[in-house]
Amino acid sequence: MTRHTDSGLKQALRAYGRLMRLDRPIGTYLLMWPMLWALWLSSAGKPQEKIFIVFMLGVFLTRSAGCVINDFADRNFDGHVKRTQHRPLATGDATPLEAILLFIALVLLAFGLVLTLEPRVIQLSFVGVALMVSYPFFKRFFPAPQFYMGLAFSWSIPMCFIAQTGHLPRLCWLLMAATLLWATAYDTMYAMVDREDDLKIGIKSSAILFGDADLTIIAIMQLMVLLALWLAGTELQLGFWYRLGLAAAASCALYQQHLIRDRQPDRCLQAFLNNNYFGLAIFSGIALNYLFKA
Repeated sequence: MTRHTDSGLKQALRAYGRLMRLDRPIGTYLLMWPMLWALWLSSAGKPQEKIFIVFMLGVFLTRSAGCVINDFADRNFDGHVKRTQHRPLATGDATPLEAILLFIALVLLAFGLVLTLEPRVIQLSFVGVALMVSYPFFKRFFPAPQFYMGLAFSWSIPMCFIAQTGHLPRLCWLLMAATLLWATAYDTMYAMVDREDDLKIGIKSSAILFGDADLTIIAIMQLMVLLALWLAGTELQLGFWYRLGLAAAASCALYQQHLIRDRQPDRCLQAFLNNNYFGLAIFSGIALNYLFKA
């Protein structure tokens, strides 16, 4: 009896882990890098320890919660898409009620962390939760939900600036614009993987909206991201290491364009995953600039 109970508990925990995408941390990394850019740039490379810990844990919890609510919203669609047909709600390994309870638990934990920061950060967190909860449903009617996801993924930036400095300078909006465009670009690559399935079941995506112009539009967005980040570095007078990081990120963007040139789903997925190195390159440039400047 105990052995069967233990086995059932392990299966449930595995299903919850898959709901939270613990086996696929790429989304956590893509949410983490812009947050780290903002923390380091808003603090001249010396973020407060408590703020750093709160935001790092918050990234993990909110990304996990976002995956859970996304799977709940898509539970009737995932079984019809090759890439998602083995997700826990599609296979019956977890129930919709379990997903909702897990989502609530994750959001409450994240909110508990935010409560340790100043009131204006708490206020901004409500907008972040609203973006996270509403995003999965935008795919039903909004022609470019990737842009909306970009807004959700960039929302940590004003939260970081308020937590660290108490105000929202022009630099904050430059970083937010860069992150929004970057997220839209890489999530369009991701949407290119599912384009045929999405067309069949009626899910909206920027990959469908852009059509044959997808490669050109992604390239334009990547150029705008690099321009915004260059302007941010110019405003703060960041030096050689930051420019080296930008150059490395530009190389990543070129490689991604090479990968998606034939629109093959597996290569588009590779391009999407490569964006982790894009974010790392920018953060490395920022961190090294302040490290060797000190």
